[in-house]
Amino acid sequence: MKGLNLKIILIILTLSFFSNNGLAGEKIIKMSTTTSTQASGLLNILLPELQKDTGIKVKVIAKGTGAAIRDGMDGNVDVIFVHAKARENRFVQQGYGVKRYAVMHNDFVILGPQNDPAAIKGLTDAAEALNKIAAAQSGFVSRGDDSGTHTKEQALWEATGLPLEKKTQTIVKKGKKKEVSFVHPPGLGQWYLSIGQGMGKALTFADEKQAYVLADRGTYIKYKFGRDVPIDLVVLCEGDAALANPYGVIPISPKKHPHVKYDDARAFAEWLVSARGQTVINNYRLLGKQLFYPDALK
Repeated sequence: MKGLNLKIILIILTLSFFSNNGLAGEKIIKMSTTTSTQASGLLNILLPELQKDTGIKVKVIAKGTGAAIRDGMDGNVDVIFVHAKARENRFVQQGYGVKRYAVMHNDFVILGPQNDPAAIKGLTDAAEALNKIAAAQSGFVSRGDDSGTHTKEQALWEATGLPLEKKTQTIVKKGKKKEVSFVHPPGLGQWYLSIGQGMGKALTFADEKQAYVLADRGTYIKYKFGRDVPIDLVVLCEGDAALANPYGVIPISPKKHPHVKYDDARAFAEWLVSARGQTVINNYRLLGKQLFYPDALK
């Protein structure tokens, strides 16, 4: 009996040894990223190709850019992939990130119902479009979640010259409460609706309310053309340089957080801006429509 027990113990130890070595050999990094990279479907195409080429698996945490940046500051992840360039540059300058890699871009668009009550169709000046929406007090849905899209929206409202108000509110995302401060035109809770949600939920809510909303083009294409029940909203204002939407990836600094998997995070970032990664991004289409444009492809 003792001999049998000893054999069982040896088998368990052997299995544990190989299991632990296998796990130790896996390359798994954690990434906080904006919801648009996930909601657009890009990551479903990109990450399997990354794993084929490098063996690196990525655990994705999709949230607003502000929350993703805070994850990086707190050392909760190994890399961030976001779209608020000024905030990204500040993140690196403050020593939280090693380097910002310019990965890709698309643009923002102002969507609305086809009957267009504020008459903004065809405008290429986003601030003018928002002024007309405010003057008509037509429904406008704001993400209100401190995301890159929300940051852009606030900058566009500031460009209107309208008197803006500041609000701090508590939002709940994935069961967690956080305070978000933002500026907005008069009419919060009336025609201006701040919902504290990601891009997909903002699009569906605006569609239900037949309201205007600012969206990144990639997620809009996904929700307009890539779903069994598409949204009815249409692009009404586009083409303004102020609507540019660049994305960057930043490995977290091991000097700030020694526990991060910096080497694998850097390999991931460098793969994204390599000819291979950039080609995958460039070739991603939905019903023939390109969602993102590479920024490092030569």
